[in-house]
Amino acid sequence: MTSVKNTAHIYHIQTHQAGKRLDRFLMSATEGVSRTYLQKLIREGAVTVNDKVAKQPSYQLRPGNRICLTLPQPRPLETVQPEVVPLEILHEDSHLIVLNKSAGMLVHPANGVNAGTLVNALLAHCTDLSGIGGVERPGIVHRLDKDTSGVIVVAKTDVVHRGLSVQFERHTITREYLAVVCGTPATAAGTIDARIARSRRDRRRMTTVETDGRHAITHYQVLESYHNFARVQLTLETGRLHQIRVHLQHIGHPVAGDAIYGGEQRALNDADTGAVKQALAQLKRQALHAHTLGFDHPVTNERLTLSAPMPADMQRLVDALRKKATR
Repeated sequence: MTSVKNTAHIYHIQTHQAGKRLDRFLMSATEGVSRTYLQKLIREGAVTVNDKVAKQPSYQLRPGNRICLTLPQPRPLETVQPEVVPLEILHEDSHLIVLNKSAGMLVHPANGVNAGTLVNALLAHCTDLSGIGGVERPGIVHRLDKDTSGVIVVAKTDVVHRGLSVQFERHTITREYLAVVCGTPATAAGTIDARIARSRRDRRRMTTVETDGRHAITHYQVLESYHNFARVQLTLETGRLHQIRVHLQHIGHPVAGDAIYGGEQRALNDADTGAVKQALAQLKRQALHAHTLGFDHPVTNERLTLSAPMPADMQRLVDALRKKATR
């Protein structure tokens, strides 16, 4: 088994660098590493200031500070084998690939799962992938939950990985989702602005909080309203873990079928026809789909906007709800 060594980066803060945020400074000083990943490293204790662990990404630098960043090297991929898995490719060039991920597929290995992931499929499809990030997720710039389907972009080079990461951090990426939710929001369109943090009671869950946490904004628009359900379009202004699912639960309209955030049982309770109950039983996941992704190509500067239609399991649920609504 190959030994993996971490790399220490030492920086001495000059007068003109004073006042900058720690995470922003490290992003500018460390090529090919996203701000989000650096914030994660800071919170995990991988960054010290004057030999003391700095746990706050927002720490304001001072003249004379000695910053040490311990940057993990990408773990070897020998435990993750290429697998020939059919991929629905929406766009591909020598720099990046955009796919329509199916529900039920993990994006990258996690919790001992080293097979059947999108990374396994990509290793078989692509001859070379970006490997930055310190974990077994070559080329992965962003992620979708295992049971969320839809559009995802993967970088083939470090330059593109960096370029896309910056766009995600600056919120210039267009991300539109479709969801079937329990109930119908009181207004046809609105904005959910609520901070998100990991739940202290259940580490699998995220929750909204008044203070601390991470700032998160989701815009929604009701596209169709049915009896006890609605189909909505959601646009992310920020991209936090489980953001849409947590925000919709926060306003009292969890995603139908969402077992973690209350949408599974409520949807089953509210289903009032055999067809809707059957569609929910066949869904076996949250009814959430990443419909559209738009970004500037980091090499060509062309604006790319890719969409994937709502998958069959969600469409079946919508059809059953529409049928009930027209009676």
